[in-house]
Amino acid sequence: GKSFSTSSYLVCHKRIHSGEKPYKCVDCGKACRMNTHFTRHKWIHVGDKPFKCIVCGKRFRQSAGLSSYKLIHAGEKPFKCLECGKSFRQSGGLASHKLIHAGEKPFKCIECGKSFTQSGGLNSHRRIHT
Repeated sequence: GKSFSTSSYLVCHKRIHSGEKPYKCVDCGKACRMNTHFTRHKWIHVGDKPFKCIVCGKRFRQSAGLSSYKLIHAGEKPFKCLECGKSFRQSGGLASHKLIHAGEKPFKCIECGKSFTQSGGLNSHRRIHT
């Protein structure tokens, strides 16, 4: 089994198995297992976005969001596909792009069964059924 450096980590881990979520939001009712997740969730209601882009003023709740956003202004695309050379601003863009080369199509239409490599393809396709 797993071992933990503190008893509080063990308590938090046990909540995964028990399903216990002791931190409940009074604004919307969302419940969280960990206080850190609850604290992050509360920002949604407060609207606190302390991280500001100095170029355009757009604000972010977390520094990581601002860091990846700043690449837009810099024009940087540091995540490069080794198979075709296409570059992306964020790692998630590269990850979904790689599905094309792998032949994976995880996004399936529930109406007709047609599958797509990216969610955008499925979303566009769904319009033919309406």
